[in-house]
Amino acid sequence: MVVGEMAEPVEVLVVGGGPGGYTAAARAAELGKEVLLVERSNLGGVCLNVGCIPSKVFTTAAHDLARSARLPVQGAQLQPRIDLSGLQAWRKQVVDRLVGGVSATLGRVRVVSGAAFFLDEHRISVESGDHVQHFRFEQAILATGSQPIELAALPVDGTRVFDSTGVLAFDEVPPSLVVVGGGYVGMELGMAFAHFGTRVTVVEATDRLLAGFDPDLVQVVTDRAGELGIDIRLGTTAVGVQADNLLVRSEGIDDQVPAHAILVAVGRGPVTDDLQLDMLGLTVTATGHIPVDEQGRTALPHVYAIGDITHGPALAHKAMAEGVVAAEAISGLPSAIDAQVPLIAFTDPEIAAVGLTAEQAEEQGYEVVVGRSSFATSGRAVVLGEADGMVKIVVDAETDVVLGVHMVGPSACDLIAQAAVAVETACRAEDLVAIIHPHPSLVETVHAAAVAARRRAARRRNR
Repeated sequence: MVVGEMAEPVEVLVVGGGPGGYTAAARAAELGKEVLLVERSNLGGVCLNVGCIPSKVFTTAAHDLARSARLPVQGAQLQPRIDLSGLQAWRKQVVDRLVGGVSATLGRVRVVSGAAFFLDEHRISVESGDHVQHFRFEQAILATGSQPIELAALPVDGTRVFDSTGVLAFDEVPPSLVVVGGGYVGMELGMAFAHFGTRVTVVEATDRLLAGFDPDLVQVVTDRAGELGIDIRLGTTAVGVQADNLLVRSEGIDDQVPAHAILVAVGRGPVTDDLQLDMLGLTVTATGHIPVDEQGRTALPHVYAIGDITHGPALAHKAMAEGVVAAEAISGLPSAIDAQVPLIAFTDPEIAAVGLTAEQAEEQGYEVVVGRSSFATSGRAVVLGEADGMVKIVVDAETDVVLGVHMVGPSACDLIAQAAVAVETACRAEDLVAIIHPHPSLVETVHAAAVAARRRAARRRNR
C-alpha cells in the first residue's frame, strides 16, 4: 500500500461468496451491519457453480434413468437415454437461476469482485486485473472455501485426469471411468456415470467406502454398486498413468485399469494460502485449517472463519450454519455452532446420518438400544420400486433420548431433516412414536424404527 493512500472504511468484511460467505453477509446486513463481500470468482462459490448443485443435476438424471428402467414392471413403457449436452444445458439453467437467487439475498450487501490479500490486522487489498482497492475493516469473516486435493502421481490435466469440476463439464459419456477415492463425491459421480452406461471402477486406498457412515448402510450402497457393474477395489492405491491405463498397487502387486477418463476425488483442502494470513497475524494448522471457537472466532477477536477453512466436514450446510453464527456473534447475539451436522450422500440409494452411531455412543459411555426398520415395509417405497435400505435409530437406553439416526434408501437426504430435529432437540424415541406420520409415505420408516427402538428398550427393562 502506497504511503498516504486512503483505505475505505467498512464495518464487516466477508471474504468469499460461497454458501457460508453469502449467508453470513446477508445475516449481518439483516442485523443492521454495513457489509462488504469480496468474491474472486462467482457468487455461490464452488457448491453452487461447479460442485454440489451441478453434481445433483447429474445424480438426479441418473436416478430418473434408474426409475425409468423399472417402469415396464409398473405398466409404463419408455425408452430413456442420456444426452449429456442436454444435461449440461439444464445444469446451466439451474445454476443461473440459483445464482440470481443469491444475488437477490444480497440486496443490502456491497459486493466487490477480486482477489483479497490482507495487509495487516485491519486492512485488506482487493485486486481485479489492474484495478486495486483498499479497505479498512472493523470485523471480518473468512469464508474462502476449499479446493480438490491433488495427487502427485495423478496431476489433473483436463485431458485424461480430471477433478470433479472437470467431470461435471463432460458433454459426452466416456466408455470407462476410474474413480480414485471412495468418498461421497467419488461414489455419487461414479454411480451416476454407471447409470449413464459408463464402465466404472472405484479405487479406494482404505478398506471401506464412504468413511463416516454406518457400515450397515454402506453395505447397501456397495451392493447396489455391484449390481451396476462397478468394480470396487479397496486397499488399492493409484500410482500413475500409462497410456490408456491407470496404474494401481494393492498389497505390493501392481496392476493396470483401463481408463478413458480418471476422476481424482480424494477429498478437499482449505483455500487459505493466497490470503496472506501472516500479514493478518493468523496461523493455520498443518492441513491449512484455521482454528476457531464455538462462534467461529479465530485467535484474533475481530476475525472469524467459517466453512471449509475450519475443521470438520466440508459441507455447504455446515458453512451456512456457521455463517449465521458468526454474523450473530459479531452483532452481539449469544449464538454458537452446533456439532450436530447431518451427513448426506446422493448415492444410489441415498445415504444420510446425524448424531452418534451405536459404536460412538458406547465409546462415550452410553448404554444404547438400536431400532431398525426396512424400507421394504414401506408401502410408498414398494410402490416406487425403491424398497432397498433401512433406518437405524440409536437411543440412550436410560433416558430414551435419540442420540443418532442413520438411513439409506429413497429420499434419505431429505428424510434426515426430521432426524436432525430429533437429535438437536434431544427428542425421546417415545416422542417420535407419538407423532402421527402420513400414510403411505417414506417417513413412516423413521416412525417404524422409533417403534422398534421402544420395543427393544422395553425388552431390555424387563430382562
